[in-house]
Amino acid sequence: MDRGDGTVKYVLSGDGAGSVFVIDENNGDLHCTRRLDREEKAYYTLRATVVNKRTGHQLEPETDFVIKLHDINDNEPQFSQEVYTGSVPERSEIGTSIIQVTANDADDSMYGNSAKLVYSISQGHPYFSVDPNTGVIRTALGPGDMDREQRETYQVVIEAKDMAGQRGGLTGTAVVNITLTDVNDNPPLFTQSIFQFSVLESSQTGTPVGRIRATDKDIGENAEMFFTIASGDGMDMFDISTDQATQEGVITVSKPLDYERKRSYTVEIQVQNTQVDPRFSSPGPKGVATVRIGVEDVDEAPLFSAASYLMEVREDAAPRATAGSVSAQDPDAAHSPLRYSIDRRTDMDRVFDVHPGNGSVFLLRGLDREEKAWHNVSVIATEFNKPLLTSHVPVFIRLLDINDNAPTFATAYETFVCERTKSGQRIQTVSAVDADEPASGHRFFFSLAPEGIHHSNFTVRDNGDNTAGILTRRSSYNRQLQSVYLVPVVITDGDYPMQSSTGTLSVRVCLCDRHGKMEACNTEALTSSAGISTGALIAILLCAIILLMIVVLFTALKRQRKQEPLILSKEDVRDNVVSYNDEGGGEEDTQAYDIGALRHPESAADAPEDSAKQRRDILPTGSLLYPRGRSGAPGPSCRVGVAQAGAAARDNADVREFINQRVLENDCNPTAPPYDSLATYAYEGAGSVAESLSSLGSLSSEGEQDYHYLSTWGPRFRKLADLYGAEDAHFC
Repeated sequence: MDRGDGTVKYVLSGDGAGSVFVIDENNGDLHCTRRLDREEKAYYTLRATVVNKRTGHQLEPETDFVIKLHDINDNEPQFSQEVYTGSVPERSEIGTSIIQVTANDADDSMYGNSAKLVYSISQGHPYFSVDPNTGVIRTALGPGDMDREQRETYQVVIEAKDMAGQRGGLTGTAVVNITLTDVNDNPPLFTQSIFQFSVLESSQTGTPVGRIRATDKDIGENAEMFFTIASGDGMDMFDISTDQATQEGVITVSKPLDYERKRSYTVEIQVQNTQVDPRFSSPGPKGVATVRIGVEDVDEAPLFSAASYLMEVREDAAPRATAGSVSAQDPDAAHSPLRYSIDRRTDMDRVFDVHPGNGSVFLLRGLDREEKAWHNVSVIATEFNKPLLTSHVPVFIRLLDINDNAPTFATAYETFVCERTKSGQRIQTVSAVDADEPASGHRFFFSLAPEGIHHSNFTVRDNGDNTAGILTRRSSYNRQLQSVYLVPVVITDGDYPMQSSTGTLSVRVCLCDRHGKMEACNTEALTSSAGISTGALIAILLCAIILLMIVVLFTALKRQRKQEPLILSKEDVRDNVVSYNDEGGGEEDTQAYDIGALRHPESAADAPEDSAKQRRDILPTGSLLYPRGRSGAPGPSCRVGVAQAGAAARDNADVREFINQRVLENDCNPTAPPYDSLATYAYEGAGSVAESLSSLGSLSSEGEQDYHYLSTWGPRFRKLADLYGAEDAHFC
């Protein structure tokens, strides 16, 4: 419909219309507005139509068309990784696969060779090769050339070229780091062929002697090794182990050493890997080193001939009897003399002793096997010249039994017999025990005591198996006539010397039913069973004591009265002062007390007892109310105390005599409080050799006083002497 007259207009729509593609509306030519990239978008779908310019009416239906971009080789190959890492065991065969690298080309693989890649190695020859089509990297050299101990890491550069490797193609590269992993292709070797060590002969089992070192070029578990003693005269004396941390061989002592017996040892040590690769193991000689060990002498303690001693002695052995002997010697070359002794910590009772010279163990006192059958003591051997070098050995002493104990009843037997019974009926079976232990076993014989054979109501039958039966000899008994029978049984053992004892069996006569079961016995026969047992009696006494203690405690708590202290200060010595609030009448009150007695206690003491004034306003109490010798006086202790107070010497002790008399009065006062109290008395005595210390008297003296003598009275008066003896200028 386009006649070329300009009335037709071409219109473009669809993917990229107006931006990527434009159309000439007059002639319909399609143009590209910018550079296109097939890898970004391979094709575009557009729609075109024709309209009338004047009317805008569509002249034809829309037409769809596709614009497809043809590819050119404008993209180089790209590897999936910039750096690859691979590994291969050392000494691998030629062609061993290591790793595969992969590259991609964004160009169209369906059009030409733009995306056809070829791989090659640009760096890494001649050790490795790469498959040009798959990118698999392989080893290119043999086992002898790929040795990790010579070179461990390699860096290989791989190229990927498109256009099938032709000229003009684009190239991409990647780096491959290849590491040779270790295999056990190297045996361990000693750092030196001969090692020298020394060890003390006193070294205990397991003591390290020295360390030997071997090296292995391999690493990890391929370098782990173990050591063995292959040969030598010290194979039995020493052992070797491997220190897992340092891979060193540690030589240790396996048996006690003796310098005097052998002074040096030589052993051959062999080293091998714990993990052996059979591909690289060689039948040749392995790592071997010679180790020479010298034994150094030490001053050793005495050595006993045995680790322990067993001795036997009869229990009837007399004191000083020998139980056995021990023997020790100085293992050193000097062979110093030894002295033996008993370790008293193992023989606290001092039962045994040992001869200090020959080691004979003997008894110090008699023994009793039944008391203690075994004795364990320790004997000490000490060198004369070096008392610090001692050795101990245990000695086990077993006491051999002798027949020194008589057999006795196994228990206290007590049985009964029915009033109506049969002659020869067994009423009890008895057995015996013996503290002795004869080698052939116990054998006991039972018989009736001689004193019970005549007129006996019972008999004894020996059963032959260390038991005996007690049989009746009558068919009837009367419990009213005799309720209890005592049967003496003689027990004799079968050992030498023969021992015997007499045991008594108590038989009660009881009333029985027709089946022989006891129904009743006499009261006196049941006394032992009806009485209160010892345990019950002890329990009753304990209960009574506990009740009595509770009553006493309750009474004491009830009588106790709490007193508030008159003086609250804990440092004041005047505690528990009793205040009676009793005000006297002064000097005019001649009924309360005699003031003259306080002023002149000596004359008051010499006055007759009958002339002593007594208070009439209160009830007379104390020793002052009871003259000596009268009836109704206080107890003897109070009278004696008054007499002693009156007989005191008149040697300026009037204050002590006064106080003693007042104390005696308070002690004998029945109305005194039932607790300790402090009583005070306003009495200064007849005077002091120091005269008055009052400053009032010193004012009348015109001369200077010497107060230095106060310093001799003690530290309290020394301070007083310093105060009064100082110059007046000192107080200005």
